Amino acid sequence: MRAPVRRAGFTLVEILIAVSIVVILGAVVGINVFGAPQQARVGAAKAQLDTFKTALGLYAADNGFLPTAEQGLGALVAPATRPPVPAAFRPGGYLEKTSVPLDPWGHEYAYLAPGSHGEPFEVICYGADGEEGGADYAADLSTSNL
Repeated sequence: MRAPVRRAGFTLVEILIAVSIVVILGAVVGINVFGAPQQARVGAAKAQLDTFKTALGLYAADNGFLPTAEQGLGALVAPATRPPVPAAFRPGGYLEKTSVPLDPWGHEYAYLAPGSHGEPFEVICYGADGEEGGADYAADLSTSNL
């Protein structure tokens, strides 16, 4: 009598288990990776707000005053022509770029002088939705709460 011949290959149960494991791992990785671009944008906005805070501090140290709300953040890249005109504006301005950068979502930053909480100035990023208020990635970021 001959021993039964076993065929090489996988059973249906083994294939289903392998596919299930791959699907579960894909779901876990997909969920974790999905929020990464938005988290990176929030981090970039916070870094830019910190840069504005430093640049405005240097502007005030050089000139004795901050740009007015009407002059806006543009006063950091080109000397203001409306009073008060800075007498000691640095060549090349106070930002590395020649124009005021947009936030990571493509919106303009808001500049308040004085700030909304009694500080001398405030720069605000309105988050993903570009509107005041919001939650999660649409939450407002400000130099007053860095």
